[in-house]
Amino acid sequence: MTLANLPPLVTVFGGSGFVGRHVVRALAKRGYRIRVAVRRPDLAGFLQPLGNVGQISLVQANLRYRNSIDRAVDGASHVVNCVGILQETGRNTFDAVQEFGARAVAEAARNTGATLAHISAIGANANSDSDYGRTKGRAETAILSIKPDAVIFRPSIVFGPEDSFFNKFADMARMSPVLPLVGGGKTKFQPVYVEDVAEAVARAVDGKVAAGKVYELGGPEVLSFRECLETMLKVTCRKNRLVSLPFGIASMIGSIASLIPFVTPPITPDQVRLLKRDNIVSAEAEAEGRTLKGLGIAPTMAASVLESYLVQYRPHGQYTGSGKAA
Repeated sequence: MTLANLPPLVTVFGGSGFVGRHVVRALAKRGYRIRVAVRRPDLAGFLQPLGNVGQISLVQANLRYRNSIDRAVDGASHVVNCVGILQETGRNTFDAVQEFGARAVAEAARNTGATLAHISAIGANANSDSDYGRTKGRAETAILSIKPDAVIFRPSIVFGPEDSFFNKFADMARMSPVLPLVGGGKTKFQPVYVEDVAEAVARAVDGKVAAGKVYELGGPEVLSFRECLETMLKVTCRKNRLVSLPFGIASMIGSIASLIPFVTPPITPDQVRLLKRDNIVSAEAEAEGRTLKGLGIAPTMAASVLESYLVQYRPHGQYTGSGKAA
């Protein structure tokens, strides 16, 4: 096969992360050549079996360093940015990763003439009182000013085998008889399946998604924080008590926990600020078809998937309630 006949090359930043690995798999199934740009290529070898021999390559890149971004994008026809952080660690700050990094990726894509698909989040707003939401919002503004034909996806909380939401609380339920309902558990979410998000991104790479728009991705159900935890407890066959935790106390706990070295806090003050606003698809996006349904993708119900990976958190794993001996 000559160079001219090779499949298009897609550079995926953050391809070893939760959403990124599913994006890589969706692109591999379509036959693209994929260059996965990650900070630690030595830890991302698990991605290569997702494609054929030689289809997926790994390169070192860090969104804090522009030169590494340019090298990763060189020669690519398409670029996907899946990088995002939920809390700051060391030099990986929201400003450095989610704003500066996203802007640099957009500039690199523009300079090489590549298309760009960027994964943001519902709640992205340049005026947000949350650092996470603020940097996500500023990144969107910068991206569209640099690459007016970019496609931006804003998912609600994403669920799937490696998620950091249902897995996190299911693990807590094994250790503690009570689970906290921050702010009373009234915050609304629209959990979206990771494979639906990956399919939307892959369609953008295919050129089947209208460019220059922001799409909001949510599942078929709107659930309160309380309902999300109740669903998780039902799937894991547990009866933990749900206790309301005021925003102020939750923020204080997060601040104190953040001071403990080598310990990941259960929640941060910035995450508490995010929980003060609902995380659902807007009426405007629904009306304009900037949703999964508008893209022709039928959203997946959380209940149809959660059991497949939360079963490990049941008191006796897969044998709980089965009547079979382990």
